Amino acid sequence: MKLRTTFTIPPSPEKITYHTPVFFLGSCFATSIGKLMELGCLPVMINPFGTVFNPVSVCNTLSAVIQRKRFNSGDLYKTGEKWISFSHYTEFTSGNADSLLKRINDNIEQAHDFLSGSKFLFVTFGTAWVYSFNKTGEIVSNCHKIPQSEFSRRMVSVNEITDIWSAQLEVINSSFPDLKVIFTISPVRHWKEGAHGNQISKSVLLLAVEELQRHPSKPGYFPAYELVMDDLRDYRFYDTDMLHLSDTATEYIWNEFAKCYIDGNALNIYSEVLKISKAALHRLRPDSSHPEKFAEEMIERINNVQAKYPFLDLDAQRQYFADLLK
Repeated sequence: MKLRTTFTIPPSPEKITYHTPVFFLGSCFATSIGKLMELGCLPVMINPFGTVFNPVSVCNTLSAVIQRKRFNSGDLYKTGEKWISFSHYTEFTSGNADSLLKRINDNIEQAHDFLSGSKFLFVTFGTAWVYSFNKTGEIVSNCHKIPQSEFSRRMVSVNEITDIWSAQLEVINSSFPDLKVIFTISPVRHWKEGAHGNQISKSVLLLAVEELQRHPSKPGYFPAYELVMDDLRDYRFYDTDMLHLSDTATEYIWNEFAKCYIDGNALNIYSEVLKISKAALHRLRPDSSHPEKFAEEMIERINNVQAKYPFLDLDAQRQYFADLLK
């Protein structure tokens, strides 16, 4: 008896290895997959401006990175006692404008350098709804809890998305000809717009990405949205808010992603590193018996793995276990 629909994702001819840096940009789904790559010490950069949900802001973020934009005081906005940037997520706030600008501009420099050596760029769109700050007309990445009356809301069209991203793909093809762009649509639901609003939004994104597949640079598409909507298709795979994905769903999508894009040898290395990283994330209770023995065993494992794969950077994991011996 068949109880669910499944589909096969063709393997990508281009593969991710430990020598192919990968850049993730967009919604929280991009962060989730990027963090899983990070756990296995694969070379990755994730959202240098923080999480970005709509395709206009994602495009603006990428433009800033490519052009090495220098933010100045005119790009910041003061709300209460804090300075913010409408181009960035909520963690980019500070009581001091100069320190915030330094952090933003340092991140852009690092992101530009990383993108210059990257082989893959995964772009995830979360919603077609955008918010514009009334005082400037600027489409913002985040409203930073400023009253909604100060913003105008609308849904961008398929044509708007394809126009700005077709131009962006031309820039990428010219500046980074070896960079493979892959689009995804986030399966996370944006319930603030309501059930119908969320569905229309996702439809706009899907149509826009379908049109972008016809661009001469031949960007790819990974069906994360379809894996949830047409394969898993069950509230068991959502978190308690019924909007975000559960860990089980994220792991399922990760496994499909890995089969599609990650080289087999790299996956073998990943599985070894993942055990070490997860052990380092595990916090021992104060009354745990023999923590020193555990730490010594893990340091020995790290040494063995690094002897086999000298290109790995496991310094943070080694330091964690070394601290347990103090």
